[in-house]
Amino acid sequence: MGILYALHRLDMRLFSLVFSGGERRLVRPLAKALSRSADGYLCALLPALLWSVDAAAAADLTLLLGCSLALERALYWPLKNGLRRRRPQESLPGFSSLVTAGDRFSFPSGHTSVAFLLATCLAIIYGQGATTMYLWASCVGLSRVVLGVHYPGDTLAGALMGSAVACLTATQLGLLQ
Repeated sequence: MGILYALHRLDMRLFSLVFSGGERRLVRPLAKALSRSADGYLCALLPALLWSVDAAAAADLTLLLGCSLALERALYWPLKNGLRRRRPQESLPGFSSLVTAGDRFSFPSGHTSVAFLLATCLAIIYGQGATTMYLWASCVGLSRVVLGVHYPGDTLAGALMGSAVACLTATQLGLLQ
């Protein structure tokens, strides 16, 4: 248990640094916008837009994204509700987050998981432009910490989970060797 305690303390210190660094005037509105961009609508909008560019690739993306999201959500909810890590607002005395989270527990970050899942699916199907999508996904994770609803470790776990689920699903579908 000593290692878990040490990781938790490190996570709390990193959280404090990132949250306090987000106090600049433009950072918080940008963090809110980035956070909202991972609410899930891009997972429907992007494949629909990409159909006009390359229908065959968009069909692969739609299949990969649909299957990946189904698996990710099937893993995410039991994990989050089973581990029950309290959000910073509930565990840090006197702390108040900048937004209200949609659910009670914080580990892993669902917004970050979906963002990395989408970025990974796009990288698998389209290849080029993946750096931009991973940058966006990383900013989504950072925004969740800046807004005070997740610890950095929550977003790291979400990033790993979303990417891993997308890769596993792509392998099972024969889209990734």
